[in-house]
Amino acid sequence: MIVFVLEKVVKYIGLTSVDVEYLALIRRLESWNIICRRNFSRGVRNVDRVRFGKTEMFVSKIAFGGIPIQRLNVTEAVEVVHGVIGLGVNFIDTANGYTDSEEKIGLAIKDMPRHELVLASKSGARDKKTFFEHLDMSLARLGVDYIDLYQLHGVSDKSYEAVFGDNGAYEGLAEAVKAGKVRFPAFSSHNIRLALQIMRDGKFSAVQLPFNFVDDEAAAEAIPLAKELDMGFIAMKPFGGGLLSDAKLSIRYLAQFDSIVPDPGIEKLSEMKEIVQIVESGEKLSAGDAKSIEALKEELGDHWCHRCDYCQPCPQDIAISSVLHIEGMIRRMPYKSVVSFLGQAMETSRNCTGCRQCAGKCPYTLSIPELIKEKQIIWDQYILGYEKSGATIL
Repeated sequence: MIVFVLEKVVKYIGLTSVDVEYLALIRRLESWNIICRRNFSRGVRNVDRVRFGKTEMFVSKIAFGGIPIQRLNVTEAVEVVHGVIGLGVNFIDTANGYTDSEEKIGLAIKDMPRHELVLASKSGARDKKTFFEHLDMSLARLGVDYIDLYQLHGVSDKSYEAVFGDNGAYEGLAEAVKAGKVRFPAFSSHNIRLALQIMRDGKFSAVQLPFNFVDDEAAAEAIPLAKELDMGFIAMKPFGGGLLSDAKLSIRYLAQFDSIVPDPGIEKLSEMKEIVQIVESGEKLSAGDAKSIEALKEELGDHWCHRCDYCQPCPQDIAISSVLHIEGMIRRMPYKSVVSFLGQAMETSRNCTGCRQCAGKCPYTLSIPELIKEKQIIWDQYILGYEKSGATIL
């Protein structure tokens, strides 16, 4: 109430920009206190909040990633989302392309005060028409009138011109912000070089990029640039898409970067409980942890694809980075989605001639043709194993 009265005064008397900034600070602090009081009154824990860049939103230090709940039935998924929010996590991230993830989240939050949650989703559309179709679908599935953070999903060199050209997806996103359907525009990418360019264009309030102690390219420029531009930064794949199993090591590493929010995909409430405990402990990365990280990086060696796509284009049109990341998809997504996303890519991968053009362009000196053959074996075993199991396709 105090802030409301003070803001009314601003309209009638001349205040300096410093005064206005001071009032804005009071509003942010008051909002945070209100959230704390409400959560405590409902018995909800409060994971420490951080300011999410220029959006001025205060979000939990850890976000909830909505990919894995695709594998759960509706009741299980709703219970997980309720449990995660009960732990004090208020930042929920999903995507239009994650089959029924948005719907399950929507069912879980339908009776919760909308303003107490920060909802993020994504559209993989490249043109404006499809973008609006995706956005309207996201709003309906989530059961909300607006989405706090809507991201252009997986922007790449190949899609850049379409996304930012006439009638591209970005035009749609900008119009959606003006219409109030989206509060803040954002984008995600696996290409750090391209991401830096897009960040400098100044069109976005936040960015989501891969970041963990193995895939750490973002630490050099992207994270400092996000801080300089006051952009929110979501750390995609904090566990390397399922590759990294040591939660303490992964979270302690990320905790060194105070301006980022890790976004782990969660399938079981116990997973988030463990992560929240690590976050709340405040334990720092030790010298022993640093040695363990270096040992793991050395062990992974030339088997870790960073999804920079510098290996492209492939003469055989093989989606190399998708092929090299099939294990993460298999771990996190239901069979039907895995086949839908990767089936064609894996079939095309059989056209590899071993020309090694890709290996010559890879900045990480990966033995790509050999890795493709390894992934084909894993894929064939996965398909055969599922067929033999007689499981219902979800």
